Amino acid sequence: MTTTTTPFHNRITAVHHHQLLPRIQATLSNQGNSIPRRKIVTTILLSTSLALGLQATPLALAQNWGTRSFLLERFFEPGLSPEDSVERIRQTAEGLHDLRHMLETMSWRYVIFYIRLKQAYLSQDMKTAMSIVPENRRKSYVEAANQLVDNMSEFDYYVRTPKVYESYLYYEKTLKSIDDLVALLA
Repeated sequence: MTTTTTPFHNRITAVHHHQLLPRIQATLSNQGNSIPRRKIVTTILLSTSLALGLQATPLALAQNWGTRSFLLERFFEPGLSPEDSVERIRQTAEGLHDLRHMLETMSWRYVIFYIRLKQAYLSQDMKTAMSIVPENRRKSYVEAANQLVDNMSEFDYYVRTPKVYESYLYYEKTLKSIDDLVALLA
């Protein structure tokens, strides 16, 4: 039952006595050569991803940081330079300041996702950025970084509970500690 106008046709396999329904498999046929759809889709996806990969932007552009490029940042970038780490810390501070609206609307799921996303690479950025800090300010930088990590984990804890007053309290403490850290990096 194949026609020359439609490239798809159904092929019914033999029915064994223990099967109730026949197996129907759709294939793409081209003049007798049958190519599985999975192979076609895989080929298209692979060629598209390679074409997009060749036209990728440089690794550490500040415009590309954020939630949409998490996989790129986490798994495909080997590491940032200290200057780029400082810039990403500054951008994280701006993002945390913009998080207030989500707290006011009690969008806990989005707040948790954002906090955990930023925590995932913030510790690495703080270690990398420490090489820029002058020797006389390193002790205060380490204290500010430790305070930031503690406040963010407490903030994450209280958002998960969700305890509203404590969430706001640790949000403000997190903002203050990240602002202190950015001031030390300036």
